[in-house]
Amino acid sequence: MSPMCSGWENRIGRRLKLRDLHILSTVIEWGSMAKGARYLGMSQPAVSEAIAGLEDVLRVRLLDRSPGGVEPTIYAHALLKHGHVAFDELREGIKEIDFLSDPSVGEVRIGCPESMTAGFVSAVVDQFSRRHPRVVVRVVNAQTAEQEFRELRERSVDLMVGRIHKPLATKEVNVELLCRDKFFVVAGVRNRWVRREKIAFAELMDEPWILFPPGSLIMSYVEEALRAKGLQLPRETVTSFSLHLRMQLLATGRFLTVLFGSVLLHNAKRWSLKALPVNMGIPPVPVGVFTLKNRTLSPVVQLFVEQARATASQSLMKGPKGV
Repeated sequence: MSPMCSGWENRIGRRLKLRDLHILSTVIEWGSMAKGARYLGMSQPAVSEAIAGLEDVLRVRLLDRSPGGVEPTIYAHALLKHGHVAFDELREGIKEIDFLSDPSVGEVRIGCPESMTAGFVSAVVDQFSRRHPRVVVRVVNAQTAEQEFRELRERSVDLMVGRIHKPLATKEVNVELLCRDKFFVVAGVRNRWVRREKIAFAELMDEPWILFPPGSLIMSYVEEALRAKGLQLPRETVTSFSLHLRMQLLATGRFLTVLFGSVLLHNAKRWSLKALPVNMGIPPVPVGVFTLKNRTLSPVVQLFVEQARATASQSLMKGPKGV
């Protein structure tokens, strides 16, 4: 046995306990031995003993103690950084055991922006839940455009779904391209422009518009496309990221907006919307699934990714027929 392996066995391997790591993490989260002990349902001396044991095994101080509570040292940060990965992998291992014992149950945690839940992701979830009705799907609002991937890094979601607005800048995340999403100029069916068979963008400049906030990535696409046509942005009437507000206002028949084809496809009938025959001149934006590299995905999560591929292949992102 090598000296390194021997050191691991004698110093850490036989003495480091997952329970003690969990206790340390909880105490740091609560910022107090007493509060952490209450949360864990343990006595404060037992919590102190567990952490002292960890410090003895690792031969470093893990907590700085004061009358106001405790603060993690640099050693505690380093330990828990990798400890969270270990706990996550164990959690995924347990999920896999549950799946192997009963393939019909499980959980999938998804992070995506609102514009994806209003179209593509809702279609994937619908089809997935029909095939796997006992699997719990948890969807949280999470932005992928800026590529921070906080939820993935913190392992609070299993995967993220979003549009790829620029080359992936991080080496920690994998992305699988699913399809491409088109832009459309959209109006309610009561709007006077829906009766026109051909429209130049310049004709719409003085109409009431619902635009995305200035400085947003979507607006940068629109601005660039208009500059290529020698045009400025339309007159601002309403600016918002809210899709619900956008749908409500479009249904009045007064407003125009720009929507992705995936959003329009799943909302056109419900909100009486129609794409206008306007050439935006904006290339379609890729849509992808983002996962953390070197992280084990449970079989249920892999099934969800397979469903996302299948849904994307069913031409859901090509936009309304005839446009």
